[in-house]
Amino acid sequence: MQLGFVGLGKMGLNMVTRLIRGGHQIAAFDRSADAVARAETAGARGVATLDALVAGLTPPRAVWVMVPAGGPTESTVTSLGGLLSAGDAIIDGGNTNFHDDVRRAQTLAAKGVQYVDAGTSGGIWGLTEGYCLMVGGSADACRRLEPIFLTLAPEGGYLRVGDSGAGHYVKMVHNAIEYGLMQAYAEGFNLMHASDYRIDTAKVAALWMHGSVVRSWLLELTGRALQADPALASLEAYVEDSGEGRWTLHEGVDRAVPLPVLSAALFTRFRSRDANPFGERLLAALRNQFGGHAVKKADT
Repeated sequence: MQLGFVGLGKMGLNMVTRLIRGGHQIAAFDRSADAVARAETAGARGVATLDALVAGLTPPRAVWVMVPAGGPTESTVTSLGGLLSAGDAIIDGGNTNFHDDVRRAQTLAAKGVQYVDAGTSGGIWGLTEGYCLMVGGSADACRRLEPIFLTLAPEGGYLRVGDSGAGHYVKMVHNAIEYGLMQAYAEGFNLMHASDYRIDTAKVAALWMHGSVVRSWLLELTGRALQADPALASLEAYVEDSGEGRWTLHEGVDRAVPLPVLSAALFTRFRSRDANPFGERLLAALRNQFGGHAVKKADT
C-alpha cells in the first residue's frame, strides 16, 4: 500500500522501516533533512514539503502523522486537511487528547477527508517486536487502512476499538495503567535496594520473569536497566510525564471513577522534579514550631 508519513523521529523512522520491509511504498517528510535522508536510506521516497508529499501520492491518499502531541500535531493535521481531497485519510499515531480527535474528525468530514486516531504502543522496540495499535475511526476508513495496521502490529496486536477518539482514549488508559505498574515496580525494588540483605535486584527481576505472577515486559526492562547499572547511579531521580496520566485523571474526576493508583503515581512524578520542595520545607518548619523538633538548615 502507498502511504505518506510525517515525522521521522526514533519511533517514526522505525515505523517507516517496518512498513517498507512489509512491502509498502512510503513517501516520507520531516522538517529535518537528516531525518529524511535516513528514511531514504531505509527505502522511503523523501520529500521536502507537505505539498510534495501529498502531490506524490495516488488518490485515495493516506498520510500517517507521527509528530509531538499538541501544537505540532494540530498544525500538521490542519495543513494536510487543506491539501487533501475527499476520500483521502489522515492517521494520527501520536499521543493526542481524544477530545481533539473528535473535533478534527468532524472538521475534516466536511471536506470528505477521513480521520483515524491510532494509539500506538511499542516504543523503540516496535521495529522488531511490532506495535500494539488501538485504532479509532469509521469502520470503512479503518478497513481500507488495515494493510498498514497489520504490517505495523504483531499478530493479534491491532484492534479497531471504536469511532473517532476511541483509539487515543484506549491508549490514554493504557498509559495510565503503565504509570501504576512502573510505580509499583519502582517501590518494590527500592525496598529491596534499601534492605539489610545484599540482594542482586537484577537477578531478582530475571527470576520473576519465570513463572511469577508479576512478570511483564516492564519487569524485563527493569532487569535490563539494573543489570547495566545496579545502583542506577548514572541517572537523576527526575521523571517527566507526557500528559496521558493527567488526561486520564481528569476523565476519572468527570465520571466519578476512583483512580488512586494513577493519582499516586502521577503525583510522585511531579515530586521527582523538585529537589527541595516548599511543601516539605513547611512540614519541617511546622514540626519545629509545635514540637521543637530538630531541623536541617539549608546551605547559604
